[in-house]
Amino acid sequence: MSASTAATTSPATRNRGTKASRSGDRDAPRKWGNPFTYFIALLFIAVCIAPVLYIVLGGFRTNSQITTSPAGFPHPWVFSNYVDVLKTSTFWGEFGNSMIVAIVTTVGVVVLGVMVSFVLARYEFKGKGAVYSLFAAGLMFPLVIAITPLYIIIKDIGLVDNLMGVAIPQIAFALPTTVIILVPFLRAIPKEIEEAASIDGASRLGFFWRMVIPLSLPGVVTVAILAFIGAWNNYVLPLYILNSQANFTLPLGVQAFSSQYSQDTAKVLAFTSLSMLPALIFFSIFQRRIVGGLTGAVKG
Repeated sequence: MSASTAATTSPATRNRGTKASRSGDRDAPRKWGNPFTYFIALLFIAVCIAPVLYIVLGGFRTNSQITTSPAGFPHPWVFSNYVDVLKTSTFWGEFGNSMIVAIVTTVGVVVLGVMVSFVLARYEFKGKGAVYSLFAAGLMFPLVIAITPLYIIIKDIGLVDNLMGVAIPQIAFALPTTVIILVPFLRAIPKEIEEAASIDGASRLGFFWRMVIPLSLPGVVTVAILAFIGAWNNYVLPLYILNSQANFTLPLGVQAFSSQYSQDTAKVLAFTSLSMLPALIFFSIFQRRIVGGLTGAVKG
């Protein structure tokens, strides 16, 4: 082809050629990664999922099936174990207690965490670095370490065998993680937005509610999900604080149920499955929010 012919080639012809090349790139077979990497990933997935599947499927089996073939599938499928658990008032009472504790913890963590993080991210004051370091240091002290002095404090204020005696400490121990996640979100909000809001007559509180909360919503949702799941699955603190079965949360209920029906393994597995199901569903629905929130916190 001569230079004049190439010069007179129409744009439509060039576009068709470009589209064809792009289509060819899409149709070309993709190269898979290292098979060893996929094997390791599948191995970790199997290790995480296998116990959950065993518990869930075990609830659909009889005790004789579990004894004969511990790793087998239900044959035939038995639904009476789950039905019997759902018919008991004990399960629903413990479900309600867990829901109360989880909701109170989540609301407290979000409200207090956002307010503390806003001050640490947007204001300058003496001791700011020390306060932030104090929250960061809180990540290194799990609840188990402080359980004995914490029990004494809760006993002194009269919250033993009370759901609030579980929720309030959970809020305190969840705040360090909340602050570490939210401060980068709030710090990343441009100061120009705050100045523009101030010119428009918005107060600091108005700017906080109208601008800060919507802009930091991914981080807020992330800490709310983490707080809810952590409160739902907490076992050690309710074990020390709650005495009467009427106030038991589901983790304690699983222990009490397994002791009461120690000979009925299938029913214990059904009770355990129903106890962990809400947290699994909640996490599965919002897992992308969690990843996005944590990614935004790292970038910030």
